[in-house]
Amino acid sequence: MNATVWVQQAEAALAAAGRKRGGARRAVLELLARERCALTAVEIENALRVEPSRSVSRASVYRILDELERIGLVQRVDVGQPMVHYERACELEDHHHHLVCDACGLVLPFSDPALERAIASVSARLPIAVSEHEIVLRGACRDCRDP
Repeated sequence: MNATVWVQQAEAALAAAGRKRGGARRAVLELLARERCALTAVEIENALRVEPSRSVSRASVYRILDELERIGLVQRVDVGQPMVHYERACELEDHHHHLVCDACGLVLPFSDPALERAIASVSARLPIAVSEHEIVLRGACRDCRDP
């Protein structure tokens, strides 16, 4: 989905939930719309700090993320690190999983159509209708593996 369209839809969902517009919230939405993968609240704060007139306090970032998560616009991603990561709630076509470097903490998205077909095949045989799934593969990135 186009980043601008996602921001507009997110703002419409916030308005429908009775939330007022705000510059800090808009800055977080625009940042998340541009990102391909999950970020921590600290990474979001740092990214906004380098943008002119976009500095948002960490407390505000956490408050905004909690609000966006409650409305279903953002999802928490647990990649097995101490800090929670957040990303836009994915549309089906944007669904991806995560690669995590155990040495440096790098988090990267990955997609694999064959993996998705295998999951669909397995879920058809399960006694529970699978509505969502998340796969995190851990290891060492190229920089950490080949110093």
